Amino acid sequence: MLSPDKLPVHARRARALLVRSLPLLEARGIVVVVLSALVGVMAGVLVMAMSEAVQALHWLLYGLQPGARLSAMFSLNSSIQAAMPAIGGIVLGLSFIWLRKHKFRTPVDPIEANALYGGRMSLTDTAIIALQTMVSSGFGASVGLEAGYTQVGSGLASRLARALRLRRNDVRLLVGSGAAGAIAAAFDAPLTGAFYGFELIIGIYSIANLAPVMTAAICASLTAELFGSVPFPLELDGLPHLTPSQYVPFVMLGLLGGAASIAIMHLVTTVERFFAKLAIDSSVRPFIGGIAVGLLGLITPQVLSSGHGALHREFAMNYGLGVVASVFVLKLAASAISLGSGFRGGLFFASLFLGALLGKMFAGVMAFVSPATGIDPSVAAVVGMTSLAVGVVGGPLTMTFLALESTRDLTLTGVVLTASIMAAILVRETFGYSFSTWRFHLRGETIRSAQDVGWMRSLTVGSMMRKDVRTVDAGMTLAEFRETIPLGSAQRVVALDPEGHYAGMLIVTDVYSEQAEPDSTVLTLAQFKDAVLVPAMNVQSAAETFRRAGAEELAVVEDFSDRVVVGLLTEGHLMRRYAEELDKARRDLSGEG
Repeated sequence: MLSPDKLPVHARRARALLVRSLPLLEARGIVVVVLSALVGVMAGVLVMAMSEAVQALHWLLYGLQPGARLSAMFSLNSSIQAAMPAIGGIVLGLSFIWLRKHKFRTPVDPIEANALYGGRMSLTDTAIIALQTMVSSGFGASVGLEAGYTQVGSGLASRLARALRLRRNDVRLLVGSGAAGAIAAAFDAPLTGAFYGFELIIGIYSIANLAPVMTAAICASLTAELFGSVPFPLELDGLPHLTPSQYVPFVMLGLLGGAASIAIMHLVTTVERFFAKLAIDSSVRPFIGGIAVGLLGLITPQVLSSGHGALHREFAMNYGLGVVASVFVLKLAASAISLGSGFRGGLFFASLFLGALLGKMFAGVMAFVSPATGIDPSVAAVVGMTSLAVGVVGGPLTMTFLALESTRDLTLTGVVLTASIMAAILVRETFGYSFSTWRFHLRGETIRSAQDVGWMRSLTVGSMMRKDVRTVDAGMTLAEFRETIPLGSAQRVVALDPEGHYAGMLIVTDVYSEQAEPDSTVLTLAQFKDAVLVPAMNVQSAAETFRRAGAEELAVVEDFSDRVVVGLLTEGHLMRRYAEELDKARRDLSGEG
């Protein structure tokens, strides 16, 4: 980051004005709302630019008519077009080779940034993800653009917040606002975007966060409309009146959607592992995956790209159960192969499309099994769409508002929310992850949401320990120890072996009260010989070590192999610092800080 004296003149003036305002506004209120509005406008512009770029690729590669959608085609115009995903795989593979050559690290997405890094995101990461997502979807791979949308919105918001030197929680808030604006612009749905920011990026809803996030979502949606965005309405005419007795089958559908989402996440992981086991370079995998996706596209183009056109087709037309089931299987296979082989994108829109198909299949089966329930296929499609997406993406309120804003039908809200909550509970209790957090888990991270846990990682043993360690030779006799360490001069003393390594902890009062022979060594009284801490341990790991050992104070060693003592840490001090930081995080989230 540039130092303040190296910023351009206009940037220095803007920062000085903001800094003078902070004592009155505490980097909240008007300032953050204004910044969120700017973030929303930027997100709206970028979402429209990415969408138009992908549509231009579809027009160029697949010969689409203006306004047409790739996945809405009934068949490809030419079998040659089935090769386009494979060509896209080649382009993507070349980008992998270039990134590997220049030693780029794994990009950080908004959820990971807010959970671990205080909202800090790289513009380089943002550009890489955006371009790779556009290539993947533009050439027809079965992935959505939403991951790219949220990356650019959040990435620019993070850069703006850090350039103005906002505090950690305000950076996180603007990152959430950027993601909210991106989703709001993509679906022309401000409430959906706002709750996407709350539930998935910020990790919590609070009154203090409401104004900035809603402002960003509304500004992004208005900006997208200004540039001529295509809204996301689902025209559902003549929906039946829903009675409480009909909630039972829809609750079953919600549970089915949750179970299907877990199966889908496992399937994507399985395919990814299959490609990893192949004796081929990772840069070649998208090409092979693209060949498979192209062959599926020959059967039906509904499996290609994100699936916007295919979803609208499913709601507009009344296909038979066999056709719907076959499209479900083909789309599921295409999405799993695309992501598993390395194409960049997400499952956001694919989960909506698959959920709608699942809902129609459920309605078709119920018509045979229990015709008396009278489930409307369109209502079942909306309920299935939201419940499966809740399991994959997370955020029951996000998906409920998406159903409300896309159908404009308030009567659906109750049943959609009920099914979404049931799906969310099932996934949380049996699986515990959304698609994004599941992929973090596979990488070895312990992130379950975007709630800020980065401060726990920075609160290390090394930052909390005291260095004034009193040591004695472990071979010293009890008589020598009592002569060297008078009672009351210290509570605990560290015993060291002849090589100067940690041998155990001596409780001074225990040494004086022990009735053993005076010429026996203090090593016989040493405790916690195998329980030590290292400076890099975070507060959670250290607390777990204290719990297992049942100790009040432990030695800190350089590493577990050398065991050279560098400090001491008491459990009381650790828990006090943990409580202080936890309270600070709580006050930041609630807007009290």
